Amino acid sequence: MDDVPERDPATLVVPRWGRLVETGDRYEPYRLVDPNGVNVEAAAVYFQELLAAGKAPSTVRSYGMDLLRWWRFLQAVGISWDRATRAEARDFSRWIQLTVKPRRAKTSARRAVQASNAPNP
Repeated sequence: MDDVPERDPATLVVPRWGRLVETGDRYEPYRLVDPNGVNVEAAAVYFQELLAAGKAPSTVRSYGMDLLRWWRFLQAVGISWDRATRAEARDFSRWIQLTVKPRRAKTSARRAVQASNAPNP
């Protein structure tokens, strides 16, 4: 693995490349598009496979957000998706672990339910 570049995921600047778009179409609920708004065909094929396997649109959205992070990471390291290796997968995993993830704020209703020892709705 001598030809694998050393990357420091802590200093990696990942661009806000592309976006995940909700379409309103039940047969294609989400689309991953590049910065020019062009559909990323590889992601579209993957989303269709998920739907054919009976996955919910919310699953497609969740996986789509993961793919968006992956594509953004690949842009940052200058590797096309079809050239990514285990080294990029490893570094992506390291970068994800270092990235600050936003936390959802607890609502007062949720706190009230928890305080009353009621079952989780």
